[in-house]
Amino acid sequence: MYYEIAADDTGILQDYTPCAPITDRESWEGLSQEWRLESIRLGERFLQYSYPPLSATDYMDFTRTGNRTRFEDQFFARRLALSALVLAECTEDRQRFLDDIINGVFAVCEESGWQLPAHNSYVRDTPQLPLPDRTAPVLDLFACETGAILATTYYLLRNRLNALYPSVTKRIQYELNERIFRPYLDGHFWWMGDGVQPMNNWTIWCTQNVLLAVFLTDTDQALRKKVLLKASKSVDYFLAEYGEDGCCDEGAQYYRHAGLCLFHVTELLNAVTDRAFAPLYEEPKIQNIASYILNVHVDGKYYINFADCSPVAGRAGTREFLFAERVHNPDMMRFAAKDFMAGGQDALLMSSENNLYYRLLNAFTAERIMKYASTHTEKIFHPDLFYQSVGLFIARDDTFCLAVKAGDNADSHNHNDTGSFTVYKNGAPLLIDVGVESYTQKTFSPQRYEIWTMQSAYHNLPAINGILQMDGERYRAADVSYQMSETLCEISMDIAGAYPKEAGLLSYRRAVSLHKSREIVVKDCFAFDTAASDTAASDTAATDGQKNTVVLSLMSYEKPILQTDSDKLSFRLGDLGILILSGASLLAVETIPIDDPRLKLAWDHELYRILVQADGTELELHIR
Repeated sequence: MYYEIAADDTGILQDYTPCAPITDRESWEGLSQEWRLESIRLGERFLQYSYPPLSATDYMDFTRTGNRTRFEDQFFARRLALSALVLAECTEDRQRFLDDIINGVFAVCEESGWQLPAHNSYVRDTPQLPLPDRTAPVLDLFACETGAILATTYYLLRNRLNALYPSVTKRIQYELNERIFRPYLDGHFWWMGDGVQPMNNWTIWCTQNVLLAVFLTDTDQALRKKVLLKASKSVDYFLAEYGEDGCCDEGAQYYRHAGLCLFHVTELLNAVTDRAFAPLYEEPKIQNIASYILNVHVDGKYYINFADCSPVAGRAGTREFLFAERVHNPDMMRFAAKDFMAGGQDALLMSSENNLYYRLLNAFTAERIMKYASTHTEKIFHPDLFYQSVGLFIARDDTFCLAVKAGDNADSHNHNDTGSFTVYKNGAPLLIDVGVESYTQKTFSPQRYEIWTMQSAYHNLPAINGILQMDGERYRAADVSYQMSETLCEISMDIAGAYPKEAGLLSYRRAVSLHKSREIVVKDCFAFDTAASDTAASDTAATDGQKNTVVLSLMSYEKPILQTDSDKLSFRLGDLGILILSGASLLAVETIPIDDPRLKLAWDHELYRILVQADGTELELHIR
């Protein structure tokens, strides 16, 4: 749909002017006093800043050791400093930050490659090259974003720099042409789409930043029209991956790089074509994509999560608010404004955000969001729903938020989690999806599912005769049905197909229900293929010689305390909730330390895994 509109537009493509450049002093001096003061204070931290060095051996560290963070910490520190300095200079306009900005621009422009070492390849899913080739740039997520950062710097400071140091803007324009525009138009990277390969957040995220680089700088009409057409085709490839329900199969964190980037692309295309793309905001699919982030929000900092998404997926704010405004979703506007206010100083400054463009929009929207939050305090409505395209079931009452994952094990950033469920009580995590550890070379290698966080054994799922779920589209839930009413929401599915046939299952039906204002009930019923399970039992040491064993794992954040005064297998999870199991015997309660930096962002202390073995062919769990 985007390409058709772009192909029909034959007019002059305008500059993109999302906010005021530094020369518009009335606009910058009209920003809130709090934002202005804090922005200058943040910029002052980077006065006489020494931009971290990036050596060739730093770049090679990834292919040698698999470690991503040592290089990336230095790489992103440069961009964070540059963005803070630019905003401080625009706020103050006294040239106090200009030398450090120029140092930052030159430091970034002199990097041999803007792509991350983990993305340094020309063909999808092939080994990364140890060093960048300056003569053949790779357009990855952060090469494109670097282009957008420099372009936003150019847009904001062009007049001041041209009056004092015109070689700076010339350098930016040169590097953008060599590293972004030319390889974008002359080459084909997988994320651009071809109608065959599956797309993900890369497609729209890269496309957004290429468009920003083109339309925030001095480019000619021929270039603009070529980029507009190619970008619009990529957007259509991206949208083809979405169901009409708008569910992001990569989760809430990736919505920020998927749905929200789609919003920015649409805004930019509207601005440069005299709103030719405006009718798209009335399309149900676009409206559903927008509201996804509201629908998967639990409470406070927590989100329903699966795959590589963290349960703490970041605060909503300016971008969610503006998208909600465009699609006329007042519940989402209230949610975004409320979450923005809860984010405090971090939300106001976005000091940990690399993308200068996002921070610029935030500067000019923050005060409006704060006023909106103070005058729109109505309760936010979250619907019960089933995202058919992904198989995500969500149900709530005043106490519980329940999410169940059907679908298959071929999601983008997949974990083997078909049939898993998570439960929040009073806005706090009760039974959880752990998320993912810090990315390493192994994370996106054939050894991905050796990582414990990817395995079904850590996703509130059973091991069958010691065998776990497998990855791939054919490993999926079957015979999925659901119902939703004011008193009962329930989903049922057969997850036997998510396991290899060596597990010996004929069927494994899981039904999960929220009895509103009462409890959540999980019922598992299963049957075995005797010949296959005999083979599995003899081949799998984990069963200790037994056959037809089902061992259920339950992952909790609160410490499980066995209730010895109960006639059933019962656990109290801290002071939050109670689990009551029928048809099972306790094997162990494991404590899982949380040492990984990425997991520590979500979990403040250790996690727990309860292991129970089924006594027969049925298990029942009550959550209260």
